[in-house]
Amino acid sequence: MTSVDMTGKTVEEAVRLALNELQVGEDRIEYEVLEAPSKGLFGFIGSKPARVRVTIKPIDPVQVAHDFLKTVFDLMNLEVQIEKVGKEDSINFNIRGNDLGILIGKHGQTLDALQYLTNLTANRDIDGKVRIVLDVEDYRQRRTDTLNRLAARLADSVKRRGEKVVLEPMSPNERKIIHMALQDDQRIITYSEGEEPYRKIVIALKR
Repeated sequence: MTSVDMTGKTVEEAVRLALNELQVGEDRIEYEVLEAPSKGLFGFIGSKPARVRVTIKPIDPVQVAHDFLKTVFDLMNLEVQIEKVGKEDSINFNIRGNDLGILIGKHGQTLDALQYLTNLTANRDIDGKVRIVLDVEDYRQRRTDTLNRLAARLADSVKRRGEKVVLEPMSPNERKIIHMALQDDQRIITYSEGEEPYRKIVIALKR
């Protein structure tokens, strides 16, 4: 149910009854007064109640995500700027400010957790799904560049020594970066082993 017509002694009462019917807060609706209340003759003869049409406003998941992040940062007493960039398959929020390492964590673990919570919040009340990607001072691009260099260096080592290399545990996203960095190397194969959150990339020679 996205809208309802409701009557009440006053417009305010009709709206309140509609909110109970729709099970949403006042900030989620807009309403139209279909008929104003009338007291009638002598205050009761021919009196008419107020009639309103209350409609749930469409949810903007991107705005929900932005508001969620702003609330989190306010609670953390962080002064940040949130830059929104629309990509083909996602909405990217790049967070800028001073001393934001606390938002990144070791190898981006805190940032990934915050991104996960933001996506849960943004997609909670919609039928489709929007993908929100969070970044802090372009950390993700810098980390991607670092992992690409690491992959190339370790692949060269494997080819020289003939021995496989096992990397430290990484997130699924970081493992994907390593796999993609070496997917076109005709002498190298990469695969993952172990269970989350300790799953690791292995770089080895193709046999």
